[in-house]
Amino acid sequence: MSFVESEERQALRAAVAEVAGRYGAEYMSRKARSGGKTTELWEEFGKLGYLGVNVPEEYGGGGGGIGDLAAVMEELAATGCGLLLMVVSPAICATIIARFGTDDQKNHWLPRFADGSVRMAFAITEPDAGSNAHKLTTTGRRDGEEWVLNGRKVFISGVDEADAVLVVGRTEDARTGKLKPALWIVPTNTAGFEFTPIEMDIISPDKQFMLFLDDVRLPADALVGSEDAALLQLFAGLNPERIMAAAFAIGMGRYALDKAVAYANTRQVWKSPIGAHQAVQHPLAVAKIELELAKVMMQKAAWLYDSGQDLAAGESANMAKYAAAEACVKAVDAAVQTHGGNGMTAEYGLGALVASARANRIALVSREMILNFVAQHSLGLPKSY
Repeated sequence: MSFVESEERQALRAAVAEVAGRYGAEYMSRKARSGGKTTELWEEFGKLGYLGVNVPEEYGGGGGGIGDLAAVMEELAATGCGLLLMVVSPAICATIIARFGTDDQKNHWLPRFADGSVRMAFAITEPDAGSNAHKLTTTGRRDGEEWVLNGRKVFISGVDEADAVLVVGRTEDARTGKLKPALWIVPTNTAGFEFTPIEMDIISPDKQFMLFLDDVRLPADALVGSEDAALLQLFAGLNPERIMAAAFAIGMGRYALDKAVAYANTRQVWKSPIGAHQAVQHPLAVAKIELELAKVMMQKAAWLYDSGQDLAAGESANMAKYAAAEACVKAVDAAVQTHGGNGMTAEYGLGALVASARANRIALVSREMILNFVAQHSLGLPKSY
């Protein structure tokens, strides 16, 4: 592992930043406030191959790793136009299908992930289960050659833009009678599948939804991979999720910090720019340090994951996600404070980031569950829940 990114990775970052810069935060704000979607941005990034950098080359992708996709995510967010569906569609869903899907599933889905022509949401959270995957009540039962799914999901991102949803549920083990995890690909136009938006106070083009699965009938090949390996498949998707969430938070923090530095260098109240005063400088310096520290851990997690070290990657990915979320919240807060009253105006585009940054501490896994993980697995303390 090198602490200096390869020339190829640096070139990827520069190319992404250039294209994303043509859209920027104003584009995202306009879409969010008008109820529009980021279709143009997604499609251009798909055509350029940026959404599929982690898809194997034999399926039309870039053949890179999660580190490459995280670099794309970070640079997008750093220009103010992070795409939330990147976290779930190419990172979680494409990774799971590439590693565990059948040949038919790979041939059908992966080329479309590679060019961005398909978007797939990921559904695990339930109203009464929260972070406890062992309490999932969404179940699938066999009925001849079909699966029949029933259940509810909550806080599922981007379902209105998705062609399909990768649903995490449980099925009965014929040998023990106990329920075990399973993953199914559910096209959003399937009979019995319905979704309704959740009203949020976050200004974003990406919406959250409740899902309702009522006797949803699926063909046998809707089941992803082996019925007996679903738990392994699930965790294979959660490490990329945490790495990508960290990249999103780091990029968001960078965007806020860049805005604050530019303002502090030009805003003059008395005889010098406000950035000359330590009360303004120091919070911004702290934000820079903490974002860089989080980025190092994110890159370590990505390197471990791309090297096939799933267990070690799990620890680092959780730590990276925690550190990035905390750093992002502090960076946004410091940026708003630097701007004073202007920090809460729509003109400067920072006020809306307050809720978005705060959400990083909750989604896609809460800071408390990460602390539980570190306490138990890294420190060897008794399980607390």
